[in-house]
Amino acid sequence: MSLLDLSSGPSPILAPVITLVLWSLVMWVWLYATRIPAIIKNKISYDPRTPVAEFQAKMPPQVRWVADNYNHLMEQPTIFYALALALALMGEGDGVNLTLAWAYVGLRVVHSLVQATVNIIILRFAVFTVSSFILLVMAARAATVVF
Repeated sequence: MSLLDLSSGPSPILAPVITLVLWSLVMWVWLYATRIPAIIKNKISYDPRTPVAEFQAKMPPQVRWVADNYNHLMEQPTIFYALALALALMGEGDGVNLTLAWAYVGLRVVHSLVQATVNIIILRFAVFTVSSFILLVMAARAATVVF
């Protein structure tokens, strides 16, 4: 089945794609649910002429952690989106590829929860490394279809 042939429904790999998009939006809401109260409580004003780092330095660490994670969800997962859509287009969005996609999404959610709550760097790095390896395997599997 390919993305363009929807007669039997969309490619299954689109479910983890949409799930990660929805999770990213959850983190976006969490970002503002923590940032706005911190700005009000700490009377932080934003001056666009000053470096962003100065604004960030005024934020409590737990607020920065959530914002940092939201930014991280805009980085490496873009590779996941491209791979998953490519696999869907090639009709390879099920089986092992689907399992890998769900594993990647699950690990990104775990990564978010670790970073936004306790931010234990070694744990966060371990989760990131495993999710990156899964992404590498997905890329290799896609490459075997294309090449």
